[in-house]
Amino acid sequence: MVLAMEEGLRAPGPDGRPVRVASVPAGHVYVRHLAALDGGDGVTRLADPKPCGAPSGSARWWPPVMLDPAWVREHAGDFDVFHLHFGFDAQSPARLEELVRTLRELGKPLVYTVHDLRNPHHRTAGEHEEQLDVLVPAAAELITLTPGAARRVAERWGRVAAVLPHPHVVELADVGRPRPPREGFTVGVHAKSLRPNMAPLPVIDVLAETVAGLPGARLRVDIHPEVEDPDSYWYAPHVMKDLRERAADGALELHVHDYFSDRDLFDYLQGLDLSVLPYVFGTHSGWLEACHDLGTPVAVSDCGFYAEQRPCLSYRHDEDALDADGLREAVRDAYERRPVWRADPVLRAAERRALAAAHRQTYLRALG
Repeated sequence: MVLAMEEGLRAPGPDGRPVRVASVPAGHVYVRHLAALDGGDGVTRLADPKPCGAPSGSARWWPPVMLDPAWVREHAGDFDVFHLHFGFDAQSPARLEELVRTLRELGKPLVYTVHDLRNPHHRTAGEHEEQLDVLVPAAAELITLTPGAARRVAERWGRVAAVLPHPHVVELADVGRPRPPREGFTVGVHAKSLRPNMAPLPVIDVLAETVAGLPGARLRVDIHPEVEDPDSYWYAPHVMKDLRERAADGALELHVHDYFSDRDLFDYLQGLDLSVLPYVFGTHSGWLEACHDLGTPVAVSDCGFYAEQRPCLSYRHDEDALDADGLREAVRDAYERRPVWRADPVLRAAERRALAAAHRQTYLRALG
């Protein structure tokens, strides 16, 4: 079956050449891992154009240049299909309408992967919903990551979205790497830069109390330094004051640092026995997928469709309230049971081949 799939991957597009895709973005790990490992999937994706001001050697793709209708017109001869994933946070619905109209005029089908039904970077739902009201009806083909998200798409827009799982995040060579031996039990919360869908302090309160009652357990909290930078958009001095006070009292270990490199992130995740995601809204999670690749159990709120992605522990947490008892139970369950939920590198590789084949078929359907 795998051999047949691999033969199919090498089949060219209808005119004898690979399908050329303008993917927004192309360099993100999710998109990179949709391609066949040997590149022989009959699909080529354009490289991300450098945003204005980005250094020549930079891999930065945001803000995406491909979302500019002028870019689409100028490069219409370079691609067959336009595939939008994310990166349109700052685009107004009117601007997206212009993009959609331009693609339609040029005969370039739009494929849209619905990663987010609620944007984790927007404080309220309205703007993203207006953006989706433009993109979802206009797409020739829709993809999403979980059955629950597909149901929501069908309920709201009457459209069918193909359900294709999130690919591996960690490179396949590292998916099976051994977890480091250690004693004790480390619960981790990474507050990052306090993006709008996070409410870490109530979660940390419950975790500190719970961990204190578990022999050998400790709580580690990580956060980015821009949270205490008065010139930063993410400035939240009350949060840092609170965390520093708790660290001084011995309730937690506080680590303030810049963004992890991929290697540092993966080492950090493998140093945890439980990663707790303090989300109050959202849809899907690449962090959860990285934890699955590395064998780190996750506890995450039930506000999105995280539990449909990979095995995890859930607790109730939304913009109105946190179920403290449910979170305590999740932590104690992880402590007592030590669940082993880990991706198999062979299965992840097979999944990637299947995803590459499924995306190629999606592009061919969109081209008609």
